[in-house]
Amino acid sequence: QVQLVESGGGLVQPGGSLRLSCVVSGSIFSIYTMDWYRQAPGKQRELVAAITSTGSTNYIDSVKGRFTISRDNAKKTVYLQMDSLKPEDTAVYYCHGDLLLKAYWGQGTQVTVSS
Repeated sequence: QVQLVESGGGLVQPGGSLRLSCVVSGSIFSIYTMDWYRQAPGKQRELVAAITSTGSTNYIDSVKGRFTISRDNAKKTVYLQMDSLKPEDTAVYYCHGDLLLKAYWGQGTQVTVSS
């Protein structure tokens, strides 16, 4: 059974940092692209960052220079380092991967940026 389990969300002040983690179990990990999405209240879920099996990364414009996606294949874990957080980054963040020809999502972790 494939599972994606996120952790690391919380409440942080503007300008602060958080690191999200997503551990994958039940599947090969290293050969797949992994993504982080987010969904703010009343808005559609959007792709925030992606990392390929070879380590190439891609980001939406609004987080470029502030967020960093990385992966540790030995630990089957993908990370999202979020720096210089803004109130508009407030959302539920989801880990995603198309593993074994099927889309899998984590349960989501809440990130709230507020003073």
